[in-house]
Amino acid sequence: MNKPAVVLLSFVVAVGVVSAGGAWYTGKQLEPVLQTAIQNANKELQTSMAGVDGKVSLELVSLDRGVFSSTAHYRLKAQGAVFGEDNPNPELLFVDHIEHGPLPFSRLVTLKWLPVMATSHFELEKNPTSEKWFAAAKDVSPLKGVTNIGYTRSVNGNVELLPLEFKDDKSSASFSGLNLNFDSTAEGKKVKLDGYMNSLKVTAVDGDGTPLAADLAGLTVASNLEKSTFDFYTGQNTVELTDAKFTFGPQQSVLTLKGFEQKDSSNIKDNNLAGRVDYKIDEIGYQGKAVGSAAMAVSMKDVDIPSMVVLTKLYQEKMQPVQAAAAAGEPAPELQLTEAEQALAEANVNQLLAAKPQVAVENLSLKTTHGESKFNLVLDLAKPVSMELPPVELGKQMVSLLDANLTLSKPMIADVAALQAQLGGVTDPKAIEQQAQMASQMISGMAVGSQLATVVGTDVVSKLHYANNEVTFNGQKMSVEQFIGFVMGKVGAVSRAQ
Repeated sequence: MNKPAVVLLSFVVAVGVVSAGGAWYTGKQLEPVLQTAIQNANKELQTSMAGVDGKVSLELVSLDRGVFSSTAHYRLKAQGAVFGEDNPNPELLFVDHIEHGPLPFSRLVTLKWLPVMATSHFELEKNPTSEKWFAAAKDVSPLKGVTNIGYTRSVNGNVELLPLEFKDDKSSASFSGLNLNFDSTAEGKKVKLDGYMNSLKVTAVDGDGTPLAADLAGLTVASNLEKSTFDFYTGQNTVELTDAKFTFGPQQSVLTLKGFEQKDSSNIKDNNLAGRVDYKIDEIGYQGKAVGSAAMAVSMKDVDIPSMVVLTKLYQEKMQPVQAAAAAGEPAPELQLTEAEQALAEANVNQLLAAKPQVAVENLSLKTTHGESKFNLVLDLAKPVSMELPPVELGKQMVSLLDANLTLSKPMIADVAALQAQLGGVTDPKAIEQQAQMASQMISGMAVGSQLATVVGTDVVSKLHYANNEVTFNGQKMSVEQFIGFVMGKVGAVSRAQ
């Protein structure tokens, strides 16, 4: 035997020995690893279901362990009113074929040489809960995936939802399938996700017998998250949708969206949470007519996390019976706080306000062919000396800064009015233009006449600034009490005129 052949044979034998020994060791260690993973999964499921009248849990039903591979069966159980009356206790069954490390055969054949503890190949099994799902997937498992478990307890892999076709007397669905990749460090401390769906088409009938339809195309999702010391995730998420079409109402109105995007980010410094979410739609259409584009950005900062967690938990506990009543079709119970809960809520509201949180609408806009309207708002909060103060004095102490700016573009108003006229059946270009200009002038005239806004060029502008117990409204300075009286008087006058 020549030297290269000997080297190759020695390498193959060495790989075989290492793999066999490692596989035996992996088989012995597999069950505690799975049980730990299930415990962590149940903890996350419990957190995600907080405030909902229902619960979901995962359990290991069986584990048939071998030297080179094992087979596990899992059960995902759910119960509660939130899942409906038809199937109040649904459950899903999964089978998992697990190849032991360090070199699972499926990784070797794909030239993935990095050692792992195990590679699992899981898929949904048919049962009464999932049989319709299987039928829609032409009787193959509609959900499957591959997971690689590293010796550091890191996890990566892929989940696939197969294409589905479903139709009955009142509804139908056509789903292209979805592919989701994931990568996680031990115990999910850091998680990355990315996925793509080509299309989803759904039709249904509402309670009045009116047809509804939704057609989505080109969905992309991505996340890069890290679990904080407060046991929730912060980081970045992105959702993008290429096209969407919705058909609804007695007249079967059609709303279309192109280039939808949502991006959010959050971070923690000390005990304070900050976050921001941006939305944009490149093109909005209605009944085949172009409306324009839209955007919105909302942010917050200096939100005290310990008090927020307590208040959120209290809210979720109080909302659970409300949701249960709604699911059962019963009247919602009256929400009441005990004396202890009232004291707890007040203490944590004070703690939240003491951190001086800020909430802002950084950009809310609608842009049409000839103009763009915008709104932005900044609100800074502070802790008052007492919650028992009169309403006006309480408001003055709780709000340390309020800055709001509204710009209504008269050409944009005209564009919207022209579209409304066309949708109403007006076809004469001169009549459409006349209605558009009348609407634009009427709105600007009402705003200026009421002294709630001013005209700057082609824009109707309203500006409000409050700080240090003083209000500046469209350039006029006044006290809070004077401002309230001014606005109430103007609004009352407009109401009487109508």
